Amino acid sequence: MFSSIWNFMKRHKRKFLFTGAVVGGVYVLGKYAQKKLRDLQEREATEYIAQARRQFHFESNQRTCNMTVLSILPSLREAVINQLRSESLTELLKTKPSNKLEIWEDLKIISFSRTIAAIYSTCMLVVLLRIQLNVIGGYLYLDNSLGKSTQTPQDVQQQYLSSIQHLLGDGLTELISVVKKAVHNSLGGVSLKHNMSLLEVEQQLNWIRAEVEAGTDRPLSRYMLADEENTLKDQACGLTESDVMTIRLLNETRDVLDSPDFSGVLDVCLNRGFSRLLDNLAEFFRPSPGDPTPSSSPGDSAPSSMPDSLSAVSLPLAKIIPIINGQINTICSETQSHFVEDLLTNEQMKRFAAMVYESFSAPQELHK
Repeated sequence: MFSSIWNFMKRHKRKFLFTGAVVGGVYVLGKYAQKKLRDLQEREATEYIAQARRQFHFESNQRTCNMTVLSILPSLREAVINQLRSESLTELLKTKPSNKLEIWEDLKIISFSRTIAAIYSTCMLVVLLRIQLNVIGGYLYLDNSLGKSTQTPQDVQQQYLSSIQHLLGDGLTELISVVKKAVHNSLGGVSLKHNMSLLEVEQQLNWIRAEVEAGTDRPLSRYMLADEENTLKDQACGLTESDVMTIRLLNETRDVLDSPDFSGVLDVCLNRGFSRLLDNLAEFFRPSPGDPTPSSSPGDSAPSSMPDSLSAVSLPLAKIIPIINGQINTICSETQSHFVEDLLTNEQMKRFAAMVYESFSAPQELHK
């Protein structure tokens, strides 16, 4: 029996060898596939955890951005008011001075200027802090994910973030000067007795915006960060390692400020700010209950967003001045400000923040 089995195996030796090779190969391939599947699952789990951690860090960073904006707003409001003081003029008017008309003219320019400057500076503050804190946040996440000691030490972070003082100081002074000139060119010749509708006020604001935002290659970002050569005035005395790192962060921030994405999100913020201002003013242009509702004529050019009744109601410019003068307390407010809330929750702002964070938390940034 054994000889017959042996003869059978000899006759079919090649088949047995082939079958064994196939079975062995299938077994090895199966084990290899199982290992690869486990590796893939582990890699996917690791990537998922890393992505979840990254998302959590990003969202936490945005909450920090919001709190930082709200904490700086009082300083910004105070800085604008200090440079555009209207209270002294209103007190002076109560004394019935002989140059009453001249004081009213000054009050007209200052009232419009400080409200418009408040909109610009608030938008700039929100966008600049969103950029800076996401640049820092991206680098800190990258350092942590690679298990490295921080590449952006605390003193560098503080020095970098302190650059916001330019917007609260020299940058704001320059911005206010430009705004005042534009306001004077637009409203300087308008009589205090001139009746203006809300539509006319909107037109005046558009003219002022066009002049403020026209001109240089960096018409608005120059108010937000000091020029590169003025970043550290003591460069001639030698730069420390921290200075070099701070300059690098500031230059990277300037690159973001020069991008079309920045221009787009700042424009969205400004449009929302001036729209919110007009919404606030509209409350004072509503017709009295007994007034007849005006009918529209074929030549009316009021925008569809503005009711005909609001575009028809007019107020003397002298009555509009105190209304617009007080708007800074609504625009530049850290509490119950719909405008600031709009800026912080704006979807385009969120996408812009995510783009900045993504750029600076990616490993390839180490090689740039």
